[in-house]
Amino acid sequence: MGRLRETLRADLQSEKQDRALGTGWISGVLALFLGLASLFGVLCLRWPALLTTPMLREHYDVPLVRLAILGGLLLGFALAVLNLALRRQKIMGFTAITAILVATLLGGSMAETDHALTSGAYLGLDWFVLNLSFLCIVFIPLERFFARLREQSIFRQDWRADLFYFLVNSLLVQSLTYLSMKPALTIVAFTDWANLRAAMASQPVWLQFIEIMFLTDMVQYWLHRAFHQVPFLWRFHAVHHSAETMDWLAGSRMHVMEIVALRGVTIIPMYALGFSDPALKAYILYVFLHSTFIHANVRFEFGWLKKVIATPQFHHWHHGIEKEAIDVNFAVHFPILDKVFGTLYLPEKWPAGYGVGGHPVPRGYLKQLAYPFSGD
Repeated sequence: MGRLRETLRADLQSEKQDRALGTGWISGVLALFLGLASLFGVLCLRWPALLTTPMLREHYDVPLVRLAILGGLLLGFALAVLNLALRRQKIMGFTAITAILVATLLGGSMAETDHALTSGAYLGLDWFVLNLSFLCIVFIPLERFFARLREQSIFRQDWRADLFYFLVNSLLVQSLTYLSMKPALTIVAFTDWANLRAAMASQPVWLQFIEIMFLTDMVQYWLHRAFHQVPFLWRFHAVHHSAETMDWLAGSRMHVMEIVALRGVTIIPMYALGFSDPALKAYILYVFLHSTFIHANVRFEFGWLKKVIATPQFHHWHHGIEKEAIDVNFAVHFPILDKVFGTLYLPEKWPAGYGVGGHPVPRGYLKQLAYPFSGD
């Protein structure tokens, strides 16, 4: 099994000439993605109470979901056959067909639900598939057409670890949400802010959106700065900074304890002050896309706008390995905060490299999970 996994990894990370059109690499990658996504979709159909997110579950058009799974299975199989016909190394095609076969044996697009829906514990497998599919559709073409580092591959070094971070954080969406919401819920329970909350929610949605951006950025700026300057906290945040390659997936590399702390603090102004649901949902969608974008391998510089809103160049300098990039650009949305507090660094050039000096953080999810608690 280990040898097959390494063979698959090597084929995905093939040299540029082995990924050209007509080599079967593109069809293999697409077949693998569709095969695995369809298999996960079938699993969600079979065990929705365990594997699907209640917030999403109630909005599903199940016949449309079944049609999408059927289309994924058929197209994935066709692309897998094309990969087998074109490519000398056929591991991607065989792996995709194996996933499609397992999905079909489980019932395929007509899979029946084995358990009644409940409100108990669940894993957000559907959240993972939908999020990953959406980000791949948006950011992979964006990075291919507007790449800053054109030689950088989609399957660059450590992509598997970052994808695993993405998976784990998606599966644990229930636990992470509960832990993150606890501080804000406690504040609301022990304070009499009904009039303030009503007044905040009565404002125009666009104004609430701007207020949420500013308040959360103020909170995130100081918490982010603390994660850099308090040695114990830095060990958690160093995991995020250990990424030596910047792209849309790199932002997923965050220690679970940092995620809980960051979300728990930033949700306080968002929820405790009573902002309306439309404003909150608009901000959550925005920060989801924006936080991915500022890590992306894109060459956009935005001119004067980069002094107003955080851009990839602004955030890449936060991850830069140069001496000048240490402890700068802590803001998530507004560079003016770094300007006011003396931590702005935004030259016209881009960083020469990324990561933590000396690269002390080990590779691999489990080792990085344990790293903050180790004595290294």
